[in-house]
Amino acid sequence: MAIEDIINILKKEVRKFDATTIDLINLETDSHDKVLISAILSSRTKDKVTLEASKKLFSNISCIKELKKLSVREIEKLIYPVGFYKTKAKHLKELSKIVSIPKDFDGLVKLPGVGRKVANLYLSVALGRDEICVDTHVHRISNRLGWVKAKTPFETEKGLKNVLPKKYWKIINSLLVSYGQRVCTPRNPKCRDCMIQKLCKKVL
Repeated sequence: MAIEDIINILKKEVRKFDATTIDLINLETDSHDKVLISAILSSRTKDKVTLEASKKLFSNISCIKELKKLSVREIEKLIYPVGFYKTKAKHLKELSKIVSIPKDFDGLVKLPGVGRKVANLYLSVALGRDEICVDTHVHRISNRLGWVKAKTPFETEKGLKNVLPKKYWKIINSLLVSYGQRVCTPRNPKCRDCMIQKLCKKVL
């Protein structure tokens, strides 16, 4: 099956690259709080910027509740230049009021700054649940490969759940983010260097 073949090739290829920011935060800190915060910062933001902003913020706090001691302006300065940093700073400040992080999707999406992508990313990385997190890389590459034909990330998520074996749900984001940042880029993808090009439908 082409999907199985592609996944196996991607697993080998991404070993050459650095871990994604969220995976790295999870491995280095083993902190659910920090995974959620970094996931919120990662939206519309490059991985490198997210990692740098996360580290600056975590040098001042160790958990979500400690965000209370920082003003919105202080948070802004620490997380700049992540995308929409002013809005995210407000969301993080509001997040400091929660008693505990919900362990279900419906509870997570009610939190400030947490949408479908962040909720699924948190559930899959921090809690190890079988969920599919669809960001811009997963959406783009899944459509390029011809796995799905979808106009929105939500449609891609639904489509992937129909074609992707469940054992790959929680790792597909890490695989495609890593590959999408370095090989299957948004513009001018490096098809000549791509190890899965013969299995790709190249829907560009």
